[in-house]
Amino acid sequence: MIKWLGAVIGFSLRGLSGAILGFFAGSIIDGFFGNKKGNARSVFEDYTRPNVSAADFELNLLSLCSLVIKADGQVSKSEMDYVQQYFVSTYGKEKANAIFRNFNEINKKGEISAQKVCTFLAQRTRYEVRLQLLHFLFGIAQSDGTISNLEVQKIREIAGYLRVSLNEFDSIKAMFIKSANNSYKILDVEKSASDLEVKKAYREMAKKYHPDRVNTQDEAIKKGAEEKFKQVQEAYETIQKERGLN
Repeated sequence: MIKWLGAVIGFSLRGLSGAILGFFAGSIIDGFFGNKKGNARSVFEDYTRPNVSAADFELNLLSLCSLVIKADGQVSKSEMDYVQQYFVSTYGKEKANAIFRNFNEINKKGEISAQKVCTFLAQRTRYEVRLQLLHFLFGIAQSDGTISNLEVQKIREIAGYLRVSLNEFDSIKAMFIKSANNSYKILDVEKSASDLEVKKAYREMAKKYHPDRVNTQDEAIKKGAEEKFKQVQEAYETIQKERGLN
């Protein structure tokens, strides 16, 4: 397939960055995802401030995707498919092609700086969108069936540059990586928290991640919002059973 030929050629010319870009370009040529409407808007744009253009936001979003895909030193087909499907289904083949082409020109100038990209976004987006970005990046990392420590480290680095608190990062991470006291981590409370504190944390999380807060026609993002809300509900139900709460 053309997309993998592009990935091979890109890798031979520019390593992992070239492989990713070659894959993106080849996928559009292949028409792998079919024709989609080109007038859709990214869910993230609904949260951006007026002083950031859609084009700048899209390029910086793609830069973050590239950083996560390259984090473990491997080019994963499923991860690239995940990103490609999002951009093509959201923006349409023609616009997605233009985004990838512009990104390629920028990337030729040197390695992507996570700090520079995140500083740009942190200054121009609301806190809500930065949380959504982290969910999206974890979704990319998980798309190949496993999230490596290197990917977690890279997303944590990005979270720091995006000025997302460590507690918020751990809460999002707990939705993708299960561990001890996972339900408490999702709700962002300590296991020693009082029943009232747990209930308050649940109400805040349920409000924050309610699907109605995601104003988009993008089915993939809608599904992601519903899944996050479901995990918050399940975390609270687990704690309810443990503590015998009503």
